[in-house]
Amino acid sequence: MAEPLIPSRAKLFIGILTSREDLFEDARKMAEKKYGEIDFATAKIQFTHTSYYSSMGKNIFKVLFSFKKLIKREDIVDIKLYTNKVEKKLSGRDKRLINIDPGYMTLSNVFLATCKDFFHRTYLTKGVFLENELKYVAKKFEPWEWTYPDYRKPEYMHFFHNVRRIYYNQLKRQ
Repeated sequence: MAEPLIPSRAKLFIGILTSREDLFEDARKMAEKKYGEIDFATAKIQFTHTSYYSSMGKNIFKVLFSFKKLIKREDIVDIKLYTNKVEKKLSGRDKRLINIDPGYMTLSNVFLATCKDFFHRTYLTKGVFLENELKYVAKKFEPWEWTYPDYRKPEYMHFFHNVRRIYYNQLKRQ
């Protein structure tokens, strides 16, 4: 019989999608206040993969960033619920103006939290599911058949390779 193993802490990252610089800055500041110092971020990445977010306007962009402080993996549930509240607060009543997607990285995977069920997602608790977005094999990230198109882009891969390097060094120092 195997004994339960508590895994190492994970590297939290958040992706913010919007067309409005003011909402992006507000969301980034709220995330930083709640989760601490950001240790790596992308430039704005143009988002053109779907019309699902058309309510956000034109020139939609995403910025990904990671946090210095590592998290317990189970904390992703409360993090997702918090980012949903921030989205609602910043969007107001009329339409969705911002999307905030939290996830975490381990040395071998990139996971996204979601509140939508599907065959490839694992239910955690409180209405939150976890989706394995990328796997790390042979020193590179590889997508799954269900990986979102934007998560296949070189800019995203560059982000995750850099964040993995930071995370690996953090774990070595523990």
